[in-house]
Amino acid sequence: MDVVVERAEARVAVPSFDEWVAARGPGLLRLAFTLTGDAADAEDVVQEALSRALPRWSRIAGLDDPDAYVRRMVVNAHTSRWRAWRRKVSPVERVADLADRPVDDARGLDPDDSRRLWTACRALPEVQRTAVVLRYYEQLDYAEIAALTGVREGSVRSRVSRGLAALRAELGEDDDE
Repeated sequence: MDVVVERAEARVAVPSFDEWVAARGPGLLRLAFTLTGDAADAEDVVQEALSRALPRWSRIAGLDDPDAYVRRMVVNAHTSRWRAWRRKVSPVERVADLADRPVDDARGLDPDDSRRLWTACRALPEVQRTAVVLRYYEQLDYAEIAALTGVREGSVRSRVSRGLAALRAELGEDDDE
């Protein structure tokens, strides 16, 4: 059942929460997976974001871009989980095989290149990894990333630039591209 939302211009039918999640859920899971690097953590992050979105759905559905709003909720849920983890856990030098798992959607890379890229991406600081993932995996522009992460556009550009420089250095590629 669609939710009817009145905007200044006209009445707009917005899909129900269940329909919206059925259509957008896989994309949210891909985003969360690229942020977390783990399928179970990605599911937890998306579930947390959606459980917060459900009671507010009538308000969220009335926004100009509910997709961007919920993506921001996913990024925030990931950041909250990461901060909580850092307070509780003292990291070890290497966790068995988590960093070696390639991203499922390697976009034409052979498995070895995909694994190298994923390992290098996992080595980036969280803020740089988030910016790079949102820019190149989710294909958002800098203004959208700034809005999602709550920082200025210049900071986003700096994070993406530094993240790409670190990836190039790690992968041994030239900056001529």
